[in-house]
Amino acid sequence: MKRFLSVLLMFAIGMGMLVGCSSDGGTSEELSAAEVGERIHQTVSFQDMKQGDLEKLQKLYQIEAGKVEDFILYTASSNVKADELAVIKVKDASDTGYIKEKIQQRIEAQTIKLKDYRPEEYFLIEKHVLKTKGPFVLFAASKEVDQIESVFKEALK
Repeated sequence: MKRFLSVLLMFAIGMGMLVGCSSDGGTSEELSAAEVGERIHQTVSFQDMKQGDLEKLQKLYQIEAGKVEDFILYTASSNVKADELAVIKVKDASDTGYIKEKIQQRIEAQTIKLKDYRPEEYFLIEKHVLKTKGPFVLFAASKEVDQIESVFKEALK
């Protein structure tokens, strides 16, 4: 299974490089969340984070799987840390509001959980980025949130 995922990731990276090197760069509708995530990963380290799957996405955000075309999710390796990154590409751009609402509920839950208990982690939640661009939704809680936001904007120009 790990070998299959590694091959799949290498394929996605290779495709991302091809798209990134093409003359028009592709439109945001042509990009996948994995490609946007790879561009972010080239700038920001995910070393202390673990990759999440669809089950984790649904557990954290209660998002209907049928609304999601593609996504990447990275969460802190410990539940007392706030680091989190999600790039979600929806099937229908009209669902970005729905996705943002679900993520906002997660932000509120993390705020309550960390506010008095872990002030340094609470700061990351307070300074989060939650943005949409076309069919994409970005949520980032990280010390490198400015870099993540910048790469996201650049990728979807």
